[in-house]
Amino acid sequence: MNKFKWFNAQNIEEALERTNATVSDAINRGSADSAIIKSGGIELLDFIKEGIIEPAEIINIKSIPGLEGIAFDRTAGLRIGANTTLADIENNGDIKLQYLALHQAVSKAATPQLRNVSTLGGNIAQRTRCWYFRSIDHPCFRKGGTTCFAQNGENQMHAIMNNGTCCSVHASSVATALLAYGATVEITSRGGQKKDVSIDDFFVNPFTDIRRESVLRRGEIITAVNIPAQGKNVKSWYIKQGERASFDWALADVAVVVELSGKRVRKAAIAMGAASPVPVRSKAAEEFITGKDINATTAAEAGQKAMENATPLAKNGYKVDLFKTIVKRALLESV
Repeated sequence: MNKFKWFNAQNIEEALERTNATVSDAINRGSADSAIIKSGGIELLDFIKEGIIEPAEIINIKSIPGLEGIAFDRTAGLRIGANTTLADIENNGDIKLQYLALHQAVSKAATPQLRNVSTLGGNIAQRTRCWYFRSIDHPCFRKGGTTCFAQNGENQMHAIMNNGTCCSVHASSVATALLAYGATVEITSRGGQKKDVSIDDFFVNPFTDIRRESVLRRGEIITAVNIPAQGKNVKSWYIKQGERASFDWALADVAVVVELSGKRVRKAAIAMGAASPVPVRSKAAEEFITGKDINATTAAEAGQKAMENATPLAKNGYKVDLFKTIVKRALLESV
């Protein structure tokens, strides 16, 4: 590990004035002079240990007061500060009661020890865990190379949709639930200027920009995530499937949020993680289930619709049936 300077920022402006690169910038253009922001630091430490980046300075924003905390209002909805740990989200009673799929997603993320350190902002801004991207020996597309090694390599955990350019998958299971709830990400830039970006627009597909997975740029920081208030007839459920029941990255995960009239669906959001390079909603499945009662037959058909555009690779075709099954299960559990 290289030597680097450490700076404890006391406010957002101080942090943004001192930083000169995002993690993506450091990977793309070299990191010898990079000053990079960190909160929980799980992602950044991994990159440093693996030799992918060697920052000159790390700016600690965990020391900034006011960037953590959870506020719930039945009318305004839910606001979670970017520095709020996953453990604090998991243990919040309002979230468990009003946003069950988010609670379930957070409680299945990482390990208890990591959830005590990892922050919400860092979790959704993390980069892919594709083993070729994380390998210093493989100059893949996402690091400025000319090859997606997973296309014809070890791709059993990779994308089965939108995978023509890059077949990595996003690492955040929490983002899957946030997408289903229609969350927005509050981004603050220099001068205190704020903008709200829908979670759907926050993530960047590789065919748009192969070097980035989010819209975050140098001089910007995530300050909060907001989720709209949910009606009394809104139900949700989240399912994560990994190779092991203990800590593991998702092979497939699904979050379902439905507004019901009895068992009939008035409105639906069906989000999938580990299916595509970014979390995606299945419009086909949502349109199919809307106006119908949720039962074993309709839930199974919705699962089929969710996978109608799947393009599995040589070693991950099993994911198609896996997603069909957990979409069905999530819908049935939601009622």
